[in-house]
Amino acid sequence: MTATKDNHTPIGLTDKEVRKSRAAHGVNLLTPPERPSLWKLYLEKFEDPVVRVLLVAALFSLIISIVEDEYAETIGIIAAILLATGIGFFFEYDAGRKFDLLNAVNEETLVKVLRNGRIQEIPRKEVVVGDIVMLETGEEVPADGELLEAVSLQVNESNLTGEPIVAKTVVEADFDEEATYASNRILRGTTVVDGHGTMRVEAVGDATEIGKVARQSTEHHAEPTPLNIQLTKLANLIGKIGFSVAGLAFLIFFVKDVVLVYDFSSFHTFRDWLPALRATLEYFMMAVTLIVVAVPEGLPMSVTLSLALNMRRMLSTNNLVRKMHACETMGAITVICTDKTGTLTQNRMQVHKADFYALKGGGKLGDDDVSKLVMEGISANSTAFLEEGVSGERLKGVGNPTEVALLLWLNAQGQDYLSLREDAVVIDQLTFSTERKFMATLVQSSLLRKKILYVKGAPEIVLGKCKDVVLDGRRVDAVEYRSTVEAQLRGYQDMAMRTLGFAFKIIDEKEGSETDNSPFSILHSQLIEGLSFLGVAAISDPIRPDVPAAVAKCRSAGIGVKIVTGDTSGTATEIARQIGLWTPEDTEENRITGAAFAELTDEEALERVTELKIMSRARPTDKQRLVQLLQRKGEVVAVTGDGTNDAPALNYAQVGLSMGTGTSVAKEASDITLLDDSFGSIGTAVMWGRSLYKNIQRFILFQLTINFVALLIVLLGSLLGTTLPLTVTQMLWVNLIMDTFAALALASIPPNENVMKEKPRKSTDFIITSSMGMFIFGMGLVFLLLLMGLLFWCNQADGGMTTRRLTIFFTFFVMLQFWNLFNARVFGTTDSAFKGLSKSYGMELVVFAIFVGQVLIVQFGGSVFRTEPLDLTTWVTIVASTSLVLWAGELFRFIRRITQK
Repeated sequence: MTATKDNHTPIGLTDKEVRKSRAAHGVNLLTPPERPSLWKLYLEKFEDPVVRVLLVAALFSLIISIVEDEYAETIGIIAAILLATGIGFFFEYDAGRKFDLLNAVNEETLVKVLRNGRIQEIPRKEVVVGDIVMLETGEEVPADGELLEAVSLQVNESNLTGEPIVAKTVVEADFDEEATYASNRILRGTTVVDGHGTMRVEAVGDATEIGKVARQSTEHHAEPTPLNIQLTKLANLIGKIGFSVAGLAFLIFFVKDVVLVYDFSSFHTFRDWLPALRATLEYFMMAVTLIVVAVPEGLPMSVTLSLALNMRRMLSTNNLVRKMHACETMGAITVICTDKTGTLTQNRMQVHKADFYALKGGGKLGDDDVSKLVMEGISANSTAFLEEGVSGERLKGVGNPTEVALLLWLNAQGQDYLSLREDAVVIDQLTFSTERKFMATLVQSSLLRKKILYVKGAPEIVLGKCKDVVLDGRRVDAVEYRSTVEAQLRGYQDMAMRTLGFAFKIIDEKEGSETDNSPFSILHSQLIEGLSFLGVAAISDPIRPDVPAAVAKCRSAGIGVKIVTGDTSGTATEIARQIGLWTPEDTEENRITGAAFAELTDEEALERVTELKIMSRARPTDKQRLVQLLQRKGEVVAVTGDGTNDAPALNYAQVGLSMGTGTSVAKEASDITLLDDSFGSIGTAVMWGRSLYKNIQRFILFQLTINFVALLIVLLGSLLGTTLPLTVTQMLWVNLIMDTFAALALASIPPNENVMKEKPRKSTDFIITSSMGMFIFGMGLVFLLLLMGLLFWCNQADGGMTTRRLTIFFTFFVMLQFWNLFNARVFGTTDSAFKGLSKSYGMELVVFAIFVGQVLIVQFGGSVFRTEPLDLTTWVTIVASTSLVLWAGELFRFIRRITQK
């Protein structure tokens, strides 16, 4: 309890009570999220399913290496693992460092509290439960508590509820029953935009609402990304195929060359068993080799390289990616749950229309007396200020956002509000309150040389105090004109706008006082009566200009958009209409309030979540529950938000998108930060994500084609009595082409706008589509026939498999993959393989590196690569014959282009 001098005057906590409270309730600090150690961050990269398969392959490869005393292949696989995991670790660590620079939280801000009977300033972190805190306009509330006093108090709760202006009061009769939080309750992280008050602190630190939300936003959740789900399936398939083929090969050879050859009944000593054991071990090693060949060790590196390159590129489009897989996951999202304030709207109140009835020419200010009244009334009857922005920036306001909007409108009319305010000497002022719903200021006007009372507030209240309406130079009875004004107001309110009414009264020198010398009092019962109504102003939080096009782009790409806001249903619906989300065909089934949603059982809510477009009056837990239910329906969910209230949903979504100007809690919970606060950047991120996924598919297509061929050549070669005539060093070069070079080439393909015309893929889809499977098997069989034919010819020709023939076979094998890389680049399209090649710098460099590298290895490799130089004619023959792979692909794509037209 707070100590008091008597029954009414509080003296605040004593020093002893402060220490006792801090020991009982803790300090006023939010517990920062636990950062993973560098080792943990690195070890997380080994959770990739393909990396795990690769580790198994490395183990088997090591066994072979120990037996054969040749470690090059094992070193190559381990290097691929370290490279893939190392790149991922570096880019995520680097993004984390950049992100930390965005979040500087200052807990040393001074707060005025009442302690030991006097007001003193202390750092915000030292506030304790029981403290009495003084609240002034512009200050951030340091903790949660109950209001003891509120004078015209208005609070910006957009960080927690999405509401930019919420009236607070201690008068129970004036409580807003629809408010998310009680009208006498004030919360940490909100900002006082008007009025002043005092509060008694009831919760500090993690016990505050913002603390609870922050804790939810950092809770660990294991929602797998769509790519991880699909790569897990691929890794399982590759593992099954590799082990099945290896097991089958081992069984065939073991039966054929061991079981049917040796008479085990005659074996008596270990020496008798030795030939059979040696043959068994040889075939076991062949089986392990098949497993190693089957595993695409370049896949994790390709995925990592693609994600890492995209992280850097997306930064140039104002998307700061913190978590690498979010790059690709954006391409799979099916639903975006977005907040309203600051994301769809500018979070900046502005005058939509100022309709002063007495002004001519569409409301423009002139030199007549009515114009002077309007200008002076807006300037003097206000507690807000404008401050100059940094050079090039727009004017900014301090104070009530509605009053700031009026001053900005006046400034846009070429009027200097400050000089007008200074010239009008304020005699008395009554600030806005929720009880009165109006503000009044009595001034000694320098414009009209008279005392004038200016009033602004809720139009219906202000109009009720008026005797007439100033209309085009004449005065109309206020009662007669009331229906016209009310109809106009309904039109603005239907558009989710705040409305203000303006009135004035020229004060008689003796009115409101008994003597000429007594001070005027606005509270005089008869003074604020018999006013003259000037007109109304409609004030809105305008939508961002790029939002309607961005929403349309997302919806045309098959992505559902849902607005989740703390605002009223009417405001949310109007914003949805303005951005093209709400149509005349929509019904009440397409919107719901947070309270109504909370009353639904999970089964009932599951039936409605897909069709919902708007959730109004939503609390943080409502938004989080919506996200989790959508995920249960199989949706891949992205959440956008800038407030602390958005943080839990940002954390639980597959992709959380925070705004660059949002709260630190929101950014901490997100995967991507939109540095320009633009909803349009989301569409760009989706395009990048979808294009990235296609590039990963192209790499898988390219690599599995080679693996399929190599696997069958080893298997068939063993059946026919011959093995793949490639040395370990040659295989390392082939692996380098398949893995690193191909990953660089295919990851560098720029994004294509055409992907936005497609529908989102399902997370349950297999990453290898039917068309990919046909390409892999079709092209693989062609390569297999060509290579087996060449291998058979080399073995049957005079002299058998000479070094020259081995070199020809090796070069032929590499050049087939070289030309197939061009086909893989444009797989899934009807484009020519040469279209846009000049823009794919990575592709050009890789093609050059592969060809030049092959020439150098053949001409100068010698004994290291077991090659000998080839003459120009042989080179031309090999390059021309293998290029048929590309020309056949070009012909196929040309025919498809013609038939599609």
